[in-house]
Amino acid sequence: MLVLKNQKVCPNCGGELYYYDTVKRIVKTKNGNKDKIYVRRMVCHNCKTYHRELPKTVLPYKQYDSEIIYGVIEGLITPETFGFEDYPCEQTMLRWRSQNLQVVL
Repeated sequence: MLVLKNQKVCPNCGGELYYYDTVKRIVKTKNGNKDKIYVRRMVCHNCKTYHRELPKTVLPYKQYDSEIIYGVIEGLITPETFGFEDYPCEQTMLRWRSQNLQVVL
């Protein structure tokens, strides 16, 4: 489950979250770049659930930067957009538009 940065309360039970470890995640960005980011995992000592602390530029379960996803949803990035030929495929763009993803920049 997603946790906002520096959130100290479990979204499931309201218990206190504690740092558990850090995991690496690869995020696809503009111009075909792949950035490696490190995401903290938090654990709730009350309900024993694990949560990842994602930055605003990354959406849960998405490989692409939120700026790219926002551009697709708003119609700024299409399959014909110059410079975005290698991202994402047309079916992915259609799925993002149909999911009504909420992107915060």
